[in-house]
Amino acid sequence: MLEKLSSSLKETIRKIARAKRIDKQMVDELVRDIQRALILADVKISLVKELSNRIRERSLKEKLTLNPREHVIKVVYEELINIIGRGVEVPLAAQKIMMVGLHGSGKTSSCAKLARYFQKKGLKPAVICADVYRPAASDQLRQLCDKIGVPFYDGATNLPDRKKNVLDIVKSGVKEFEKYDVEIIDTAGRHALEEDMIEEIRGIEKSIKPEQRFLVLDASIGQQASVQAKAFDDAIGITGIIITKMDGTAKGGGALSAVSETNSGVAFIGTGEKVDDFEKFESDGFISRLLGMGDIKSLIEMAEESLKPEDVDTDILKGKFTLKDLYKQLEAVKKMGPMKKIMQMLPLGGLGLNIDFDDTMYQVTEDKLKKFKVMMDSMTEEELTEPKIIDGSRLKRIARGSGTKITEVNELIKYHRMMQKMMKSLTSGRGAGKIPMMKGMKMPMGRMMKRMK
Repeated sequence: MLEKLSSSLKETIRKIARAKRIDKQMVDELVRDIQRALILADVKISLVKELSNRIRERSLKEKLTLNPREHVIKVVYEELINIIGRGVEVPLAAQKIMMVGLHGSGKTSSCAKLARYFQKKGLKPAVICADVYRPAASDQLRQLCDKIGVPFYDGATNLPDRKKNVLDIVKSGVKEFEKYDVEIIDTAGRHALEEDMIEEIRGIEKSIKPEQRFLVLDASIGQQASVQAKAFDDAIGITGIIITKMDGTAKGGGALSAVSETNSGVAFIGTGEKVDDFEKFESDGFISRLLGMGDIKSLIEMAEESLKPEDVDTDILKGKFTLKDLYKQLEAVKKMGPMKKIMQMLPLGGLGLNIDFDDTMYQVTEDKLKKFKVMMDSMTEEELTEPKIIDGSRLKRIARGSGTKITEVNELIKYHRMMQKMMKSLTSGRGAGKIPMMKGMKMPMGRMMKRMK
């Protein structure tokens, strides 16, 4: 997500880390780099200007508690968080959630994703469709809910003349699901902010008094997000924003910074098309990932939700990592989500590896896993436990026995070495859980982040 912005900000952090000294000229240069990156990401010019002034002033005038380089990184980190706010705490308790947004924003699919989020937290969610204008809305939402086993209501049976009974549908749905933990109401969208749309959502809000009122914004709309955020906030008082399609746009900065137009913050972000491609927004972790500092907290939460104790091999924490271990861990990682998303949550700068891995290192697909397994089935027990003994003749035998090419076996070996190196870095020194240093910096990122907070 926001890969161009992230790449630019990572380069800025590297530039600070490599600087021989921090003076006005260096700070001005860094501010210009950040301005360019944010403007390309479609953040409002006025916000970019405010941010630039604060970074410049704090970097040069604020009393130092860290060394000058660390101080500037701390300032950049904190001011970027100020742009998007601290995020919204969504309680895991009985509540009604009203979803609003324009047509095409991803509101309907976000309802199912939100239901899935609460479902994974052990709650019982239910979904009510109040969109009676788009013919496919009800069918789409019903199908999504059926896939994840979430109850669905649209009033089609009890209320035949549905177009005249939007409020009745909502009231009936709320009554139908009153024993459920979370009731999610999908309201109708429009192609523009029309008065009848605003009046309808005002009526629903007044009728059921939902605890949460989430605005769904498409990340690709850029600075128009601010206009939408203000209009919906004026109408019903937005309590949180959900930003969709963060995986496919360079303009997500506009939607992220739209929170400045409301009294709320970003609650969730959609990171893909699947129902599980949805995550609670944590501004600290999000900005940390953009800057290449990782997001260990979110990674741990993903693991806790996705993995069982038997999925984790404790031998790895003791420094052992064989090809058998690799296969087992790839199976576990597959349960957590895309490899690229997981790797972005690790502070990889200190591993001695290129932070910007090429896509082949991320795309460990199910087909590739199957092929890896076939290759391993062609290996001896000694080769599986001591991969370093695999030489040219062994490569030929493994490739011939598994019906693959030598280059494909080499890919498996290369992948194993990369993962082995990463595991060694993460588990060495001060025990498992040591956070590696960012390349070019003298302070481990974990310790620095702690001091920054």
